[in-house]
Amino acid sequence: MIRYALSCGNDHPFEAWFGTSADYDDQAARGLVECPVCGSRAVTKQIMAPAVAGTRRTAATSADPAKLQAMMLQAAREVRAHVEANFDYVGDTFAREARDIHEGRSEKREIYGEATGAEVRALKDDGVPCAALPSPPPDPTRLN
Repeated sequence: MIRYALSCGNDHPFEAWFGTSADYDDQAARGLVECPVCGSRAVTKQIMAPAVAGTRRTAATSADPAKLQAMMLQAAREVRAHVEANFDYVGDTFAREARDIHEGRSEKREIYGEATGAEVRALKDDGVPCAALPSPPPDPTRLN
């Protein structure tokens, strides 16, 4: 957002916000920018000092690493549970089935399964979309 100091032909100062400088130019050219005091559409931009960020660095907020780890493990569990509940498991035929779906030889559907590193690289090289499913996170009650 850009804030402009504006003035009308009757010297009434006012400010207005625009998404971009091009937005102001477009609206002014179409006669959509007008003085809130007198309604004049003869509006011009005024000289304005830009807002400059200070040079002092602010201290980064430190998050609790244990809390972040727990949050990431929970997110991984939820992703995996969603895939297992909603996608078709195709086992070790994943690479072949993914390629067949991509090339239209098999019905389009969401799948998951196992593939070797070489199979995954070959799929990606050929433009077949695939991504690794998060490993099952360890059971939090069994962590030491």
